Amino acid sequence: MSIHFDFSYTDIKPGEFENRFDQLAQANEDLMNKTGIGNDFLGWVDYPVKYDKNEFARIKKAAKKIQENCDALVVIGIGGSYLGSQAVIAALTSPFYNDEPRSKRKAPKIYFAGQNISGKYLENLLALLKDQEVCVNVISKSGTTTEAAIAFRFFKEFIEKKYGKNEAKERIFVTTDESKGALKFMANKEGYECFVIPDDVGGRYSVYTAVGLLPIAAAGIDIDALMAGAKAGYEDYQNPHFDENPCFQYALYRNVLYNSGKKIEILVDYEPSLSYFSEWWKQLFGESDGKDGKGLFPAAVHFSTDLHSLGQMIQDGPKNHFETVLIIDEEQSAIAVLHDEADLEGLNYLAGRKLDAINEKAFKGTLLAHVDGNVPNGIIHLDRLDAFTMGKLIYFFEKACGLDGYLLGVNPFDQPGVEAYKKNMFALLHKPGYEALTAELEKRL
Repeated sequence: MSIHFDFSYTDIKPGEFENRFDQLAQANEDLMNKTGIGNDFLGWVDYPVKYDKNEFARIKKAAKKIQENCDALVVIGIGGSYLGSQAVIAALTSPFYNDEPRSKRKAPKIYFAGQNISGKYLENLLALLKDQEVCVNVISKSGTTTEAAIAFRFFKEFIEKKYGKNEAKERIFVTTDESKGALKFMANKEGYECFVIPDDVGGRYSVYTAVGLLPIAAAGIDIDALMAGAKAGYEDYQNPHFDENPCFQYALYRNVLYNSGKKIEILVDYEPSLSYFSEWWKQLFGESDGKDGKGLFPAAVHFSTDLHSLGQMIQDGPKNHFETVLIIDEEQSAIAVLHDEADLEGLNYLAGRKLDAINEKAFKGTLLAHVDGNVPNGIIHLDRLDAFTMGKLIYFFEKACGLDGYLLGVNPFDQPGVEAYKKNMFALLHKPGYEALTAELEKRL
C-alpha cells in the first residue's frame, strides 16, 4: 500500500471505532452508490474509472502545444479551479521550479491569477510576463466568478494586444461548462479550445478533470500515473475491512475526535513541497463539513518552520485541536551536514548525517512532545512522493471527506455559506439588482 494511516498516538479506544462501523458502512454505501444527500455532485466518486478518454487525450495534446509555444502558462481560477493543480505541481516539482532554466524544467513556468482581487498582484504579474511567450488557461464553471472574470479580462486584452486576435485564440484555453455559461459563450464566439467541467463534479473535487489535469500536464507531470493512482484509491478504499482501509480509518478518526469535543484539525507537513497541498485540503474539508454549526475547522502548519511560531500554542494552548501529519517515508534528498573544524555552531555532532534523517528526528521529537501535551496525532505515511501516490492521496482525502460529511449529517457537496459574502460585495459595488441590499449595508457601514 502506498498510503497507510497510523492512529496509535491518538488514545482512541477500539470500541469508539467499532460503535461507528454501522454508520460508516451506511455512509460508504450512500457514497459509492450515489444515493446519499448531494448525490447530484458525486460524479467524482467513480471518475477515475469512467473519465472521458477522448478528452484526456485532448488534454495531453493541448499540454504539449502549451509546452512548445510558451515560456509561461497563466492559470486563472479561484478555489477548486486552481488549488488542486497548484498542490500537485508544487508537490512534484522543485520548490524553485519557475526560477530553473527551461533546459531543466522542460516545461513552461506556471503562474496563477484570479485567486484574489489584488491590483498589485495582477499588475506585477502582467509586467513580469511582458517579454515572455504566454498561454492562458481560464477555469470557471459559469464564467462569472468575480475574481477569475476580472483577471481574465486583463489577460484576454494582454494576449490579444501581444499576439493579435488570430493567434490569441491559439494561446487561450478554456475549462468551463460543456454547453452553457458566459465563458462557454465567449469561447465559442472567439474560437478558443474548450475542456469540460462535468456537471456532477464540484470544484473542490475536480482535480482529476480538465480543471486540474491541463495545468498539471503542461507542467510536465505524468497525468497517466496520476489517474492510475486515483483508480487505485477508488478500488482500494472500497475494502470493507476497517483494519485494511486507511481511508475508513481516517474518516472515523476525525469523527471520533470531533465527537469527543475537538474543534480544530491541524494538517502538518515536514516538506515545503506539500504546503500548497494543505491549501487544497483546507478548502476540501472547510467547504464540505462547515454547515449547520458543525464541522472541524481545518488549519495547517509547516514544520519545522511553524514550530518556531505556532508550536507553543499547539503544545501548551487550549486542547481543542488534534494533528494529522503527512510523512513521506522515501528519502527526498541525500544532502548531509558538513564538518567544520571551528565548529562554532556546535553542529559537528551532526556531521555526515543527512538532512532527511534530521528532519525525521524533528518529526518524532515533535510527535512525542505534542502527544505528551495531550494533542492526539494521526500519521499518514506516504511510501514516496510521485504522481501515482499523489493521485491516490487526493482520492483518499476526497472519499474520507464525503464519508465524514455523511457521518456528521451534512451535505458535503454544497457550499451555501460562500454566497453570503458575494451578495454583500455585489451590493456594495452597486451591481444591478442589489439596490435594496446596497442601501441596507451602507447604513450599517
